[in-house]
Amino acid sequence: MDLRRDVFQAIADPTRRAILLLVATQSMTAGSIASHFDTKRPTVSKHLQILTECELLAKEPSGREIYYHLNPNKMKEIANFIAPFQKLWDDRFNKLESVMKNYKAKG
Repeated sequence: MDLRRDVFQAIADPTRRAILLLVATQSMTAGSIASHFDTKRPTVSKHLQILTECELLAKEPSGREIYYHLNPNKMKEIANFIAPFQKLWDDRFNKLESVMKNYKAKG
């Protein structure tokens, strides 16, 4: 039975979101990622495992080190899922802005 983790549960955690931001611009080793946090390295390793299982991060061995980098295709899937909600809220805020402008113009 394949018990893959849910991407949205993975990104719900603030530490995992911070890890994604760290590796968004450059590949990093687990040690260099862990150095940015006040938690123990095994805790960061667990976060990396979850992000890797969700395919948000990919591992790339280089000699004795393993580098983690962002999987842009998986991030695109998340963005595509969120896009309709973003449009909905943009439309609502634009309508509110219009109402507020009319209110100020009358007042």
